Amino acid sequence: MKLTKSIKEAAKRLWEANEQKETCPPVRELIGTEDIEKAYAVQKINNDKRAKKGARMLGCKIGLTSIAVQKQLGVDQPDFGLLYNDMEVFNGGEISVKELMQAKVEAEIAFVLGKDLKGKQLGAADIISAVDYALASIEIVGSRVENWNIRLNDTIADNASASHFVLGHLPKKLSEIDLVNCKMVMKNGRKKVSSGTGADCMGSPINACVWLANKMAALGQPLKAGDLILTGALGPMTAVKAGDHFTASIEGLGDVSVAFTK
Repeated sequence: MKLTKSIKEAAKRLWEANEQKETCPPVRELIGTEDIEKAYAVQKINNDKRAKKGARMLGCKIGLTSIAVQKQLGVDQPDFGLLYNDMEVFNGGEISVKELMQAKVEAEIAFVLGKDLKGKQLGAADIISAVDYALASIEIVGSRVENWNIRLNDTIADNASASHFVLGHLPKKLSEIDLVNCKMVMKNGRKKVSSGTGADCMGSPINACVWLANKMAALGQPLKAGDLILTGALGPMTAVKAGDHFTASIEGLGDVSVAFTK
């Protein structure tokens, strides 16, 4: 796609918002709401810039897989963004809210691939045979767009509202867990703030990964062995403030936790 003035301006707006930690107006006023390829072009400009600065890509996140989250944000389809090594917060660790922008957390199942996912019209069997293991995870999402006033093109342009992520430390083969019926509970301290099941992620995290694998193959960027995939939220996301300590428990995959400081 030709990088028009509006696409470049949208990328600059989001980049500067992130650098200055000051939110910006929605970029849909620059690139419109109809053409999602423009939004992915914006995303690519800033991800390429990030890579040139030395960040190492680890894989992808799938966004907007939960009907509950779609309703929260007023969108009706998934999207994806890229994950980098400087986004990881260690399990049981902490991060300052000053590093974040309008942060929210959601619990997800993460996959790590053991095989490349090439070809067209990939299906569930392809994904199941390619996944090496699954992990519990917490995704910390954030928006450079003021007041989370986003539509689909805003969040796509903003790298699917990616911020940081935390991985659990109990890897399991897919045959050891029930991806559809496993229960998730996330607590802030002792208070339950979100719950769901594997089925709340597009019916199954496998379905979400099928969507991503085919999308990436169509873009000429097929998923590869070693890639980390955050498959999508299992329940509603919840806002973050300093002093919060979240623990997500996913049946069969154990716990994953993160704390937020001033």
